[in-house]
Amino acid sequence: MLGEPVTSSPSVSVRRLAAAALAAGALVGAAALPATAADHAARPSVEISRVQADSPGQDDRSARSLNNEWVEITNHDRRSVNLDGWKLSNKDGKTYIFRHYRLDGHATVRIHTGKGRDTAKDVYQDRRDYVWDNRSDTATLRNDHRRLVDDKSWGGRNGGGHGGGGHNGGGHNGGGHGGGGHNGGGHDGGGHH
Repeated sequence: MLGEPVTSSPSVSVRRLAAAALAAGALVGAAALPATAADHAARPSVEISRVQADSPGQDDRSARSLNNEWVEITNHDRRSVNLDGWKLSNKDGKTYIFRHYRLDGHATVRIHTGKGRDTAKDVYQDRRDYVWDNRSDTATLRNDHRRLVDDKSWGGRNGGGHGGGGHNGGGHNGGGHGGGGHNGGGHDGGGHH
């Protein structure tokens, strides 16, 4: 038997081929992972989806005019998110604090500047003055650990119009105090337009 060629059985060759194919697949999958992770990170599960900084009509500080100035926050995840303690602020630090509010999965809440009765889809800051600058401002959303969740800028150097601009472009937290009632929130006081 010495000098005879060594042959392998068909099952050994198939196993080696399968192992090589799995290893190659793992390498391709690992190479694709960073792009997939980066794409996923590009869109947060909770984001500032729309802003109407300039309420239609004359700025007369009426309840109707104040409540036509708003920011929408959307949850793109299927699971609900507890927004208790989250803060929405403008570039001057005027801040609304969510109190006892849970945003359902695949849902949007509109945060109005003026007074009103809070519901699952609409909450009110209960302010008597405008918050968002019509020409240039940044809406910043931070979680209850003060980490930036999202921001949206418009006007100024950012370009864009109302609700335009870009995400994660800056902003700051500002102050504020709690208040409000059911699903309500708090704010730091008046605003300017």
